[in-house]
Amino acid sequence: MKPGCTGRMVPGYTAKIVDEKVQEVNIGEQGTLMIKADSTAKYYWNNPVKTMETMVDGWVNTGDTYYQDESGYFYYCGRNDDMLKVGGIWCSPFEIESALIEHPKVLEAAVVAKADKNNLIKPSAYVVLNNPAEASDALYDELLKHCKSILARYKYPRWIYFVNELPKTATGKIQRFKLRG
Repeated sequence: MKPGCTGRMVPGYTAKIVDEKVQEVNIGEQGTLMIKADSTAKYYWNNPVKTMETMVDGWVNTGDTYYQDESGYFYYCGRNDDMLKVGGIWCSPFEIESALIEHPKVLEAAVVAKADKNNLIKPSAYVVLNNPAEASDALYDELLKHCKSILARYKYPRWIYFVNELPKTATGKIQRFKLRG
């Protein structure tokens, strides 16, 4: 076991991480995780379009962004459709959210893409505080400083919105599409 990672492949399963052209990436580079095994689904019932998108030459496109280290451990970065391309570099909202919730005043956070005045994509954070009454310009600045101290320069959120709750499904999954809108 290795903290912070998903793990390694188990016997009977094969994995590869690919780029947008479905070419394998180098160790340490992010890409889409593809899985192959005898126990994976062959198709979606009555959904040929979803089957074509997901089942590719015997591989299952998980829709998740991962990278693998030199020891064969896999690291989850986020859902492909949640990833942000900031300054030409892929950025995981999960990493930014983790940085935000390390702050003692933050209960939970969600990060989505937002275009700036030059139409460039930047991270935008929605933050739920442990005590909503503490929302202030000073805390906003404190959270920005906190993120800048632990994240790469391009990853810190350019906007932070204090909200009372995050939109979620019945199972508790954050509905990012509502935050993007």
